Order: sequence, then structure tokens, then C-alpha cells
Amino acid sequence: MTRSETARVAQAAVALAIIFLVADGARAQTTDKPPSWAYPYNPPDFKPAPDDGQPRHVPDSTASYTVPQTRDRFLAPDWHPGDHPPMPAVVASGRQPGVYACGFCHRASGAGGPENADLAGLPVAYFVQQVHDYKTGKRSTAAPDRVPQAWMITLSKAASEDEIKTAAEYFAAIKAKKLVDVVETDTVPKTRVAGWFFIDTKSGEREPVGTRIIEVPADAARFADLHARVRFIAYVPAGSVAAGRALAEKPDTTCSACHAEKLTGTEIVPGIAGRSPSYIYRQLYDYRHGFREGPESGPMIEVVKTLDEADFLPLAAYLGTLER
Repeated sequence: MTRSETARVAQAAVALAIIFLVADGARAQTTDKPPSWAYPYNPPDFKPAPDDGQPRHVPDSTASYTVPQTRDRFLAPDWHPGDHPPMPAVVASGRQPGVYACGFCHRASGAGGPENADLAGLPVAYFVQQVHDYKTGKRSTAAPDRVPQAWMITLSKAASEDEIKTAAEYFAAIKAKKLVDVVETDTVPKTRVAGWFFIDTKSGEREPVGTRIIEVPADAARFADLHARVRFIAYVPAGSVAAGRALAEKPDTTCSACHAEKLTGTEIVPGIAGRSPSYIYRQLYDYRHGFREGPESGPMIEVVKTLDEADFLPLAAYLGTLER
């Protein structure tokens, strides 16, 4: 790796951290502390990377954006307009002061990242209900001061019914794509947290994966530019996928009973195939600990009760391997 490439990745890490920086670095207080690898926090000593004044570009795109633009919560960089329908205002620019552009965090095509949800292809009614649950406090998270979730809760409370419905219809019209590759391993590259998820330090060092999911963007610099086509690698312990498959097919679990035969969802139930394993793990944990209690949560709560928390990781790993 050249010196310039190393600097680029380092700058990207800081840029991602600043996008989601929490000033006081506070930690969530929950009865049972969630695993730090699933709810990673930015280190408290991050400082903004200086703007080098150079416009950013990504492959196969004629667009360019400045660093300040890629950090603007009221702007969704649109690198590939052909990947999605025309963005409505709530997705492209939001509404100040509290309705951030949906496409800023979740990307213009809804792909999101390990720190939040992939919205592409979600059923309209499900999308609307989840925003209402955030608005009313029926949906939260085990770490509500993590910026991705804190911003989602803030946005939901400020958004109008028309804005919620418009965003739901927009993302529902986009075909979901599998962007994660699940890799079973005993060791993982040395990582650090930047932007509320892990990035590979590119140091060449490795460490035991243990009982963790370590999910990283394949190209941290592009992801810092909010490029929606970036792929991810989810490292999981050896044997996780087979164990997760067995869990998914257990009579007490039977994910396909609600999420359809291939777990790609229905007109009213979201697909769980091919999603970020980190995200899936957090949802299982949040259901178990009472942070998701909306009117549609009952079946998931009952299923999660049949699982041990040690089951969440292999189940999330298996689901991440499936096609969408």
C-alpha cells in the first residue's frame, strides 16, 4: 500500500467519524450492556480531517462532490442516478432543521451500511409503521445515543405524514441488492471504528475473530464519499453459517413462515435475506431486550424468546449469505 493510499484511507476514516460524531461521546445505559462489536462507538478523540479542497469522484460516474457536501446532512450525493428513480425532496435534501436527507445516511439508492438499515425494497406499510414506531417510542435501540439511531429517532419525530409516505414509496420502488460477502475465519484484519462501524486499518495485522461479527466496507474511501455501490465483508467465526441455517429451519424459529420461502419478504413483511449481519444481530438483540415493541413486533418477539443470545450471531451470519 502506497503512502498516498494509506493517507487516503486514514482521511476517509476521519471523514466517516465526523459524519456521525457525537460531541460528548456518551454511552447508552441499558440493563444488559450490548456487545461493543455489534454497537461500536467512535473513539472520543477523533478530529475533523481538513478539507483538501479536491472534489471527490467515484468509478462510472460523472458527478463530483466536495468534502463539505459529502458531510452535509441535508444532501444525498447522487453518484449514479440510473440506479434509482428520481429522488423526492425528503430523500435528496430533507427539510431543515430536523428532517435530514434520507439518502445521506441510507444513500441515494437506500443501500445504507453496517451502521444502519438497507431500505431498498421495503414494503411501504412496513416502512411507514417503523417510522411511526420511532416517532412514538415503540421502537428504539439498546444504544440510543449512537448517532445513526439517534438521528433516525429525531428525523422520525420531525417528519410529516406526507414525507414518510413519499420516502416509503421511493425506497419500495428500488430493487434490493446483496452487497455483503460473509467470510468464515478464525482471524480478522486489524480494525478500528470510524463512522460507527469498523474499517480495515490495512496494517497487515490480524486478530482473533472470537465470538464477533466484524463487518467492514471493501473500500472505506468510497464509502466515506457515500457511494451506494460499495460492497462489505462480514467476517464471522468458522462454522457460523451452518449453525445459522439449522437455527433458521428449526420448527420454533422457521423464518420462512413470515419472511417467505427464500426469506426475501412479502408485500407486507420485510426480507431478511442478504442483509448486513451486523444490522440483523442488532435487531435480534433489540427485540430480546424490549427495544422494538411496535404493533407488528409480536411474532418476532416470540421467536427471539426461543433463541439463546449466542444464537443471534450464527443466524445473522447465515442470513447474510442468502441472495435477495
